[in-house]
Amino acid sequence: MAERKNAKALACSSLQERTNVNLDVPLQVDFPTPKTELVQKFHVQYLGMLPVDKPVGMDTLNNAIESLMTSSNQEDWLSVNMNVADATVTVISEKNEEETLVECRVRFLSFMGVGKDVHTFAFIMDTGNQRFECHVFWCEPNAGNVSEAVQAACMLRYQKCLVARPPSQKVRPPPPPADSVTRRVTTNVKRGVLSLIDTLKQKRPVTETP
Repeated sequence: MAERKNAKALACSSLQERTNVNLDVPLQVDFPTPKTELVQKFHVQYLGMLPVDKPVGMDTLNNAIESLMTSSNQEDWLSVNMNVADATVTVISEKNEEETLVECRVRFLSFMGVGKDVHTFAFIMDTGNQRFECHVFWCEPNAGNVSEAVQAACMLRYQKCLVARPPSQKVRPPPPPADSVTRRVTTNVKRGVLSLIDTLKQKRPVTETP
């Protein structure tokens, strides 16, 4: 009987050790998933590029659009495919898909917008050394979809930059000016006091005069 008890205790001890060892092994392993970049393609016409003095501004954008539209013929506009990805805006010739006419990284895209004519779209690219290029396009039926796609790429790039920053460097909205806060609080206090005085006046009993 003693031998049986010892053998049973030894078997239980061995089973517990194996269980403890197995618990140290991860039950599930997470494998990295491949990252795919969403690309939106638009068939547009490329009017050309014009150097500009400023990296931003609708006036700068509209002046470049009007200048290219008046100095070029519609027959000379190039049919291209604009590929808008998370990190890059690429303009490729429709006739020769291996010919890249424009390649602008979103981080260097300083301004974009729809011109006075809803068919026109343009963006300004910072090429470095205080040099800026404005690229102009004609879109059918309008430039709304192209503008939204490029804007979404810019917003995504901005969000990625915020996430990549360390907590100490993350941008926080500035507090409102102290004078405006004081003025707002003072006004609310005054309103509360005046309301209380009016309430007390209404509730005060009328005394009879002798």
